[in-house]
Amino acid sequence: MKLNDNWKIRQFDVGGARDLEVASPEYIDYFWMTATVPGDVHSTIIDRNLIDDPFYGHNDLKCQWVEEKVWWYRSTFEFHDDIQQGERYELIFEGLDTFATVYLNGVELGSTENMFISHTFEVARELKKGKNVLAVRFDPVHVHVKEKVQYYWSGFSKKRIWTRKAQSHFGWDWGPRLVTSGIWKDVRLEKRTFAKIDHVFAKTASIASDKAVIEVEVAIEKFDREKSYEAVISLVQGDERFAACAEISINKAAAVLEVENPKLWWTHDIGLPNLYQLFVEIFADGKKIDESTEEFGIRTIEVMRQDEAGNNSFTFVLNGQKVFAKGANWIPIDSFIGSVPDSRYRHLIRMSKDANMNMLRVWGGGIYEKDVFYEECNRLGILVWQDFMFSCALYPDYNKNFMANVREEIIAVVKRLRNFPCLAIWCGNNENDWLYEALASSGEIPHPFYGEKIYHELMPELLEELDPTRLFWPSSPFGGNDHNSRKEGDTHNWQVWHGNIEPRVFGDPQEVNYSIEGLSFKNFKNDTTLFASEFGMHASSNRYTLERNIPKDQFFWGSEEMAYRNKDIHHPKGILLMEGYTGIPKDLDEYISFSMLTQAEGLKYGIEHYRRNKQHTSGALFWQLNDCWPGTSWSVIDYYLLPKASYHYARKFFSPVLLTLDHEPGKDIHVWVLNDLLEPYQDKVDLAVYNLRGEKVFSREWQAEIEANVGKRLDTLPEVDVLSGMPPEEAVMVIRSKDYENIYYFRDQKDLNFSPAELKVEIDRVNQELIISTDVAARMVTIEMDIEQLVLDDNFFDLLPGGKKKLKVEQAQGKDIPWGSLKVKAINSVNTILAEG
Repeated sequence: MKLNDNWKIRQFDVGGARDLEVASPEYIDYFWMTATVPGDVHSTIIDRNLIDDPFYGHNDLKCQWVEEKVWWYRSTFEFHDDIQQGERYELIFEGLDTFATVYLNGVELGSTENMFISHTFEVARELKKGKNVLAVRFDPVHVHVKEKVQYYWSGFSKKRIWTRKAQSHFGWDWGPRLVTSGIWKDVRLEKRTFAKIDHVFAKTASIASDKAVIEVEVAIEKFDREKSYEAVISLVQGDERFAACAEISINKAAAVLEVENPKLWWTHDIGLPNLYQLFVEIFADGKKIDESTEEFGIRTIEVMRQDEAGNNSFTFVLNGQKVFAKGANWIPIDSFIGSVPDSRYRHLIRMSKDANMNMLRVWGGGIYEKDVFYEECNRLGILVWQDFMFSCALYPDYNKNFMANVREEIIAVVKRLRNFPCLAIWCGNNENDWLYEALASSGEIPHPFYGEKIYHELMPELLEELDPTRLFWPSSPFGGNDHNSRKEGDTHNWQVWHGNIEPRVFGDPQEVNYSIEGLSFKNFKNDTTLFASEFGMHASSNRYTLERNIPKDQFFWGSEEMAYRNKDIHHPKGILLMEGYTGIPKDLDEYISFSMLTQAEGLKYGIEHYRRNKQHTSGALFWQLNDCWPGTSWSVIDYYLLPKASYHYARKFFSPVLLTLDHEPGKDIHVWVLNDLLEPYQDKVDLAVYNLRGEKVFSREWQAEIEANVGKRLDTLPEVDVLSGMPPEEAVMVIRSKDYENIYYFRDQKDLNFSPAELKVEIDRVNQELIISTDVAARMVTIEMDIEQLVLDDNFFDLLPGGKKKLKVEQAQGKDIPWGSLKVKAINSVNTILAEG
């Protein structure tokens, strides 16, 4: 049974209370605060108005005291079972954040020091008939790490390296320091009889056209060794059922299921993510004593490290088919993870699918995600790159106790996640190998590579035993002469935005070109990576998001509060990027528009380059998908799940079929069609050039016949011919087919000569639709409303005269649309359309 109800909390000073007294059933907690479980301390005291919203203004600084306190949770529950011989009762905490001590009816059951794994206590003797009192004490982090070495290299905090909790809770360059504590996942009491399932490991051994072979291993923990145990394993989809029985010997059983005419699990862009139900039942002397149910996908996954010609590659191969990985990096969904409803996960992952993403990378400074994340990726057909939770730091691998904690974590995490078909790769850490070598070569780190034993000894040893079905990759980036080498493995392209000069080799210092040219997204064109697993640029959050979290007297471009939204300390980077493409913004409206447009066009520029290089480059995962608070960051979806311009661009540049132009000012135009589908693509492709008043001056048509899963250059056209005498600053190119369209300009935004556009908007409130038109070309038409999780077919789009754009308007949770707050504008519009209330 779940024990999520009746929880209360209270804070104490360190040393300010006697533990056994507070844990005692007789302790009076009448005036304690009620708390929601799953949840966290911060969310509870926010609800009680004891702290101001940490996301508003500088309020996060006002609640730093929370992490200095000892926090107690107490709850009661009723228990009336008669405990029989051979029965055990397990108290299970799926997530405790982080340094916790658990008491039942005044008895100390044990302590925990790892946020990432569940903790189980056998409590049959401590349970009482009637009322039971459960108490948990959470110590502040500093109590446990204050005597530890804290001068090693560690970005953003020195204490975090000893603490197995979300590293980003200590602050990062996209989020505030909010060090949480509390019961962040479910609490359960479960009865066990004679034995229990310890783990199930199901894997696809082989796939043929008419048969798949599935191997299932079941391990149990016995309490009664005199019984005979058997496992019954079934794989079910609809009316189909494939089953096997296996005797359990020495706590383990193995079975092989042969599935006829298997329905395979594919990513959504190239097939259907078919799922089966995997049932496991355990019998003791013929009596069923335990069972488990989970979704299972029949599929094989590997990473091809060399192509057919023997060249280095880094290509995911799903069911024998090469997959170009298209997607983003996923950070924690909120600063207060325990309080996030599952609906928020589902909507964000649905948005990823709708943007044609087929892979998400769970970044190594957050958490191993909740089950709902992987379940939705299973169902929607999205692969997961899974980092282990080590990032941008040296970790004390010389400490026996720390390593024992890490070992337990890895074993528990792998057993929990390895059956999810969406999970494609295990990765040891985020950037530790690369940054250590680069910073040591630059003289910034004098210490040994602490943590190396985790990623290069402990993890590969455990993964070889626990999950040999997936590639274990020691770090990201990794491979080659410089762990960020373009010649081997995966890479993080931080030449764009950070100005890193690449390539470098082992032993060279990391040099930076901090200039308009050095940071420019045009540098993506020089990247010959095999797999780009991280790259990106900042953009502002939506105006609605900023307005809700910045005081009115500070709501202007250049204010201290606006700067506080940006946790990357080098604020001029974004200015340099905009200066190179849009020009420097003069006010807040221009900053929002210019930063969004620069990010969107920059990601389009880079990702279309990577995709045109499809035979060499096999993936593009940009940094980052989401935000954990309402700030300015690399995200393409802001904290209120409102897309930025780049999200809507992603829906097009990640399309399985991409019509793309490779063009630099004054040079030839190369016309490409990229086909990621597993079937040929045939259609008429048209390239048209217009002046910004909508008059066509050039047109060319091709019959495109593109083989499955390849890219092809259709033609090369001189720029002068295509312009037909027009000034390039006054022209726009549109490449289109029956189902796809892509728009390009001959010059950067700051050099274009747009005329003032007059927008017209028709509102159909009954059908929840907008129809937008313009008299001349309108750049980045932007639709705004004062509501979270607004869902639009498109936004931040360019509109040519003569065309009309019809858009469906919805809200993800089904809330009423606030039509009275509607605003429609473009960068070059003379008017902003305001709906009447």
